Amino acid sequence: MYKNLFFDLDDTLWAFTENARGTFREMYDKHGYSRYFRSFEHFYELYQCRNRELWAEYADGKVTKDGLNRQRFLYPLQAVGVDDAALAGRFAADFFSVIPTKSKLMPHAREVLEYLSGKYNLYILSNGFHELQGRKMQSAGIRHYFKKVVLSDDIGILKPGQAIFHFALSATQSQLRESLMIGDSWDSDVVGAKGVGMHQVFYDLVGRDDLPFCPTYHIHDLKELEKIL
Repeated sequence: MYKNLFFDLDDTLWAFTENARGTFREMYDKHGYSRYFRSFEHFYELYQCRNRELWAEYADGKVTKDGLNRQRFLYPLQAVGVDDAALAGRFAADFFSVIPTKSKLMPHAREVLEYLSGKYNLYILSNGFHELQGRKMQSAGIRHYFKKVVLSDDIGILKPGQAIFHFALSATQSQLRESLMIGDSWDSDVVGAKGVGMHQVFYDLVGRDDLPFCPTYHIHDLKELEKIL
């Protein structure tokens, strides 16, 4: 039924949450942030709260990519009364240098890609940035599985916007009825794909029981893809 599989990258294949947390911890120690925060958890909670808000603003076109990256690293310092843009900039530069070198994958990601790569055309469809996503895939040793990497950076529109899905289909010369979107984000991956009529696999990492509609497929482990495909 399917010929083309579009994978989200972060927390679908590449273990973003774990890799990012580890990198933030390294940068927290390197830059002496214990001077300003009660604990790493204090810092990270402040960062994550503002980061989620900024990504929503970025998706709505209310903040630029540069503004997103500048504000999300500066905010935790400002929240504790430290208005030091230079320090936040050094932290950010080191963070972006280190995080794409991390190689942790989601459980069973590599073996599932090995299983699927001989049967389907595999593509990445991600909201991530050009300067990071390719390097992350290389570090994790999975870049060779994919025929093309399509990013929101390519056209400036994030999933779940319909334009990025149409762009991905055109860029890969894929037919809609032969394509399947696989991702961990309900809003970006599942709702976005459904919006253009593409079948979806929801990789449910937390066991949600409040879904507003049934996705085409609902899995909790990537190994389940071997039973579907």
